[in-house]
Amino acid sequence: MGLASALLSFAHSLFGPGIWPGDWVWATSTAGALVALLPALGAMVVAIVRKGTGNRYDVVTLSIFGGIGVVAVFLLPWLLATGVSQTYQEAASSKSGGESGFSGSDLSTFNTDYSPLIGKQSEYLGRGQNVYEVLFYPNGMQLSYIFYLILLVGLPALSLLFVMLQARTAFRRGPKWPSRFFWIPFVLMVLASVGMGANTAVHFWLGFLPFSVLGLIPVALVGPPPWSVINRPDPQPRQKIEPYRPEPPAPKPQQQLPPPPAKQYPATALAQAPEPPALAAAPGPIPPPPGSRNSGGSRYKRVRRLGHGGFGTVWEAVDTQLNRTVALKIAHAPDRDTEERMQREARALAVVNHPNCVRVYDLVEEPDGLALVMEYLEGRSLAEIVDSQGPLDDIAAGRLWSTMAGALAAAHEKGVLHRDLKPSNIILDRNGLAHLIDFGIARSQGDSKMTATGMMIGTPDFVAPEQAMGSPASPASDAWQLAATVSYALSGQPPRGTRETPMAALMAAARAEPVSKLPNRSAHARILIASLDQEPRRRPTLTAVRRDVEGWLARAGKSPDGPVTQIVPRHPAQRQSQPHQQPQPQRHPR
Repeated sequence: MGLASALLSFAHSLFGPGIWPGDWVWATSTAGALVALLPALGAMVVAIVRKGTGNRYDVVTLSIFGGIGVVAVFLLPWLLATGVSQTYQEAASSKSGGESGFSGSDLSTFNTDYSPLIGKQSEYLGRGQNVYEVLFYPNGMQLSYIFYLILLVGLPALSLLFVMLQARTAFRRGPKWPSRFFWIPFVLMVLASVGMGANTAVHFWLGFLPFSVLGLIPVALVGPPPWSVINRPDPQPRQKIEPYRPEPPAPKPQQQLPPPPAKQYPATALAQAPEPPALAAAPGPIPPPPGSRNSGGSRYKRVRRLGHGGFGTVWEAVDTQLNRTVALKIAHAPDRDTEERMQREARALAVVNHPNCVRVYDLVEEPDGLALVMEYLEGRSLAEIVDSQGPLDDIAAGRLWSTMAGALAAAHEKGVLHRDLKPSNIILDRNGLAHLIDFGIARSQGDSKMTATGMMIGTPDFVAPEQAMGSPASPASDAWQLAATVSYALSGQPPRGTRETPMAALMAAARAEPVSKLPNRSAHARILIASLDQEPRRRPTLTAVRRDVEGWLARAGKSPDGPVTQIVPRHPAQRQSQPHQQPQPQRHPR
């Protein structure tokens, strides 16, 4: 009660006697305002701590946040609120004011009547029913009961709302559940304060509410934790090193007695007959089915050419041994180094296992060059869909972003970067499901961004700024290209807009010109802006993007695994003239 008495004395010193409706009434509201600063101060401390811990919630951080919530939101506010009421009750029943901590002058003003509506302040604040009695055992008129019900329930409820907002602001860029460390203690504080005098509680909450609103400002000014901290991986636990234990000596081999001599029998006529010729050590080649052999003896029978580019030519082909349709990409390797690099890439891509990522079956030598044997996807590219049907809605774009982020993450886990992600490299099959294709110009992480012939890889409209400026590609640059592709799907144009020539587009990317063609009124605008940041280290990771987008889809009642759009199957005759469903990478001089 001594702390509450000191708080009241400080609050009372701010007002002179004679202020309507009473100086101690104003002191009560001022005390409530000062107590409202405690939850805001606790939220600021949490926001500062999270700048170093991010979303890591272990025993230490949970203990810190829980302790802040208990002390700043429950314990101190409860002690001060109930102490203020007890101070008034002691002063009202005391003649000297010593037990309450009031001085003689304080006690004289406390017993003064400044308003006929309130009467004597000592009677108004120090006597009468408490909150519990007023709400559950009222003894006044019905109009008075409604007045108390609105103020004693409505004011704490509104204050709870803004304390929750303070907690959500402190825990932004993270899950919502840690905000319980604030609003649950606040509810307990309100329930534990029902013993306060009803009139004292009314004026206390009248001061508490506006300052709980203002408390949002300093919490917001602290700022959220940076994305680099949010996406920082958790430290791996140290593995326990087993002490060296020498292997036991191998047992000595037992000496075996020589076998007894074999008994000799006279040769028979059958033994003297000539032996049949021995079988071959390995079976010979199985003859191919009739009509399937190609010139040069290739296993893959080419059906039609799907496209041609600087990297090579893509064919629709039939695997004559497995009787399945494949895409055969014939790459023209200019030298031995490039050929070895392609072999390394093919081996890396072959282990990428994701349902929305094109599969690589084999790397074979064809008469006209080295060939990648890939999964054949029948459908239309995202660029064709947007061009013919218009931009996607937020649900379709969210599904596209989520599935492609998963496919890219699967490639990154194997150390493979795509480097040329764009709308024409995403295929939507007949079921409307998205697939990531054209890893033919992919690189293992750490390789140069230039081809062996000195040409830049990537489409300038969708190239990340750091790639255009000559920095090595990274998972962050792949994530930028995916965000640019999603922005195109929502708006129908690249995020930096279109340029007259590829060189102009490349220069715009190298200058890191701002993204000015983002979609209007999209639910994904916030995460799009973050993913298209000029600085790679400030961009959210694919895992963070996927978690954010899938959370939005879940709140919208949609599954992230649904179709992006429904593709109407074409007539076989139309499919012969259909554009190539696995477009080739475009190369432009630096």
